[in-house]
Amino acid sequence: MEKKFLIINGPNLNLQGRREVSIYGTESFDQYLSLLRNVFPEVILDYFQSNVEGEIINKLHEHGFSFDGIILNAGGYTHTSVAIRDAVAAIASPVVEVHVSNIFAREEFRRSSLLSPVCRGSICGFGLDGYRLAMYALLECGLNG
Repeated sequence: MEKKFLIINGPNLNLQGRREVSIYGTESFDQYLSLLRNVFPEVILDYFQSNVEGEIINKLHEHGFSFDGIILNAGGYTHTSVAIRDAVAAIASPVVEVHVSNIFAREEFRRSSLLSPVCRGSICGFGLDGYRLAMYALLECGLNG
C-alpha cells in the first residue's frame, strides 16, 4: 500500500535557493522536491508552502487525519506560533519537524522550538537533506503508525 506524506514549508521558504545562500544553500526547493520524488517513488508526496500562519494550520487540519506522515518546516513560526503547535498536537498524523539550518547554532531566539514537544522527532542542520532523512524516519523507523 502506498504511503501519503505531506511536506509543509512555512514563511520565506519559497525563497529557498535565493535567500541567505550562505545559510540555506543555492538549490531551490522545487529542484529538491523532484529529487525526493525520485528517491521515494513508492510515496505519494504532496507539497504546500505558505507565508501565512492560518493557511499552514488549515493544511494541517485538512490532511492531519488522512496522511501517513507530515514533514513540517514552520520557518520562523517554529519559535513563535502556539497556534501551529496546537494544530500539530490536535492531529493524528505523525509530524517530523525539519530545519535546513542548525537552529541551535544560530541566534538565541532560534534555539527554542514550540513545535518539538508535539512532533515525533526533529531534524536540523543537514540542509535540504533533512527532508530526505525525515522521509526515511517516517518510512523506516515506525513513526507512521
